[in-house]
Amino acid sequence: MPKPAVDCQEGGPGLHTIPSQGGKATVRYGARGVCLISAVPGRGFKATTSQTSDDTLTVTFSGGDHRSVITATVDPVAKASVRETSF
Repeated sequence: MPKPAVDCQEGGPGLHTIPSQGGKATVRYGARGVCLISAVPGRGFKATTSQTSDDTLTVTFSGGDHRSVITATVDPVAKASVRETSF
């Protein structure tokens, strides 16, 4: 089995689900990275993800006139933030 690009298996606080208006994301926090487990958009939303570095993952739920952006990071500590934008 190929080794994942980001190491989320060892250490860290483990699995967490972050709710937002546009959907919910489940991530695994490891000692040296964060990995996406699932991104489930709400009705009328679509999910996109980006990971610019091992320690930060962004999930964006876009739909109609609203966008929810979930950012999960392990640097300096494991945490997630949600930014809701209506336009």
